[in-house]
This record gives sequence, structure tokens and C-alpha cells, in this order.
Amino acid sequence: MDKLAIVVPCYNEEPVLKIASEALRKVLDDLISKGKIDKDSFILFVNDGSKDRTWALIEEEHQLYPNQVRGVKLAGNVGHQFALTAGLITAKDMCDVTVSIDADLQDDVNVIEEMIDKFHEGKDIVYGVRKERKTDTFFKRTTAQGFYKVMKMMGVKTVYNHADFRLMSRRAVEQFSKYEESNLFLRGMIPLIGYETDVVYYDRLERVAGESKYPLKKMLALAFNGISSFSIKPISMVMGLGIFIIICSILAAIYALISYFFGSVAPGWTSLILSIWFLGGLQLLAIGLVGQYIGKIYMEVKHRPRYNIEKII
Repeated sequence: MDKLAIVVPCYNEEPVLKIASEALRKVLDDLISKGKIDKDSFILFVNDGSKDRTWALIEEEHQLYPNQVRGVKLAGNVGHQFALTAGLITAKDMCDVTVSIDADLQDDVNVIEEMIDKFHEGKDIVYGVRKERKTDTFFKRTTAQGFYKVMKMMGVKTVYNHADFRLMSRRAVEQFSKYEESNLFLRGMIPLIGYETDVVYYDRLERVAGESKYPLKKMLALAFNGISSFSIKPISMVMGLGIFIIICSILAAIYALISYFFGSVAPGWTSLILSIWFLGGLQLLAIGLVGQYIGKIYMEVKHRPRYNIEKII
């Protein structure tokens, strides 16, 4: 019988943690009673440097349900992607299969059984994919859809409408653990593993308590990290834009010379200053973009640990 670990990254999840624990324990009990997973399957909460009582509640849940609830306490706040990675790598030696899910329970826990069924059919990775985005605001829905289209245009392989709700076999997590880069974007990294995959579809639910840990600023940062970590097309696009501007400048120079020789030229300060500003802005944009890639190289070559584990229960 396969042992399941449900990995749950947590950051300031005090309002929702006990609710999440109860819901996920019910899922475990149901799957165990049906003989689909081992009786020693468990939930692994990963405390990502929370400032509230999240870790204290994890310890309380472990004391109440020592066989079903375990915890990892990170030494500081490292971000969702690193916390999830810490949980997956910690869990891989304790189980046969993992399911990652956020503590807010917006992902439907009822489809975990369908994921397990597909795992038993031989799938190493099963993605949880949203059926639609009716519950999102117009702004969030539009930007999210635009993000996936941009990622596809940049050549980054992702699963449309999939976040970080997924099943991974032990060997899939072991392969993932070999990816040692510091700029993590799991939605782009997991498809690179290449094992047999499948999807399950579900309706996104409302957050049961607390507030979102992904405001617009973090969403934009995640999007840029995903693009810059997996594609060099932005640099190619800037280079292409530079070539286009050079061609336009040559045409403008020819036009200016013709105008000069035919006596119809009128010296203008406006056109000159606009050209200087435009070309100066283009140069700064190109330098800044290249600087972002150099910065990522700088972060990678230092080989600092991605996270530090303070305690495991």
C-alpha cells in the first residue's frame, strides 16, 4: 500500500490551519478506509516563518493527531515556492507519493482521491487544473490568462490554469530535487521532469478564512521570475527592437537629407529631443533587462542554501 504525504506550505495561516487540518484528515481517513493509501499516510505542514501562531497550532495538531499531522519549521520566511520545495524534499523519504496544496482550501480536496486513482494507473505527476475563473475579479482573471499566454509565447512549458495543487510520485520528487537553481518557478520546473502526467479538473472555492498571501506585487514578481528563469526571448525581443529602431533611424536620416537638399527642412527642437528621450529609454530598458539576467546568474553562482530547517516534528 502506498503512503501519501499531503504537503501544505503555511505563512500566517492561524485563522485557517485547524480547518485545513480537519478537512485533510478526513480525506486521509476516507482514502485509508477505501484501501487506496497506507494507514500511516500523513499531512506535512511547512511553517514559512509565520509571525502569528501558525507553528504553535501545528504543534497542537501534532499532539492531538501524532500519526496524521507532522510539521517542518523553517528558520525564516523564504517564500511560498521555497517552502513548498522544502516540504516536498523533506517528505520524499517518508512516503511513496505527495500531494501539494495550499492551506486556504481554495483547491478542492475532494479531487485528491481522483489524483490517487490516476497515480495507481501509472501517472507520476497529476496536475490540479481549474475548470474556469468565474470566482476571480475581472482584473485577476484577465491578468492570469494573459500571464499563461505570455509564458507560452516565451516558450515556457506550463499547464494552463494550474497553480501548485498537484500529485507527484516519489521518483518524480527525487528528480525534482536535482534541480538546484535558486530562482524557483515550480509551475515551469515540474513539466521539465518528463514523466507520464495527467490532469484532474475542479472548481476553485472561496478562501475559508484569512486573507490571500499573493497580492498583486507578489503575483507580478512570480510572473517575471517565471519568464526570466525559463526564457531568453525578452533579450532577443529587445535586440530585435534595437535593430528595428536602427532601420527607422536610417530611413529618417535619408528623409532628412532629401529635405535638406530640396530646401524644405525646418530645424526643430521637438523632434530632436523626442528622439534622444526615446533612444535613451530604449537603452536603459535593454540594460535593465540584461541586468536582471546577470543578477540571476549572480544569485545562482553563490550556491547559498534555499532554506534552513529549524525543526521537524
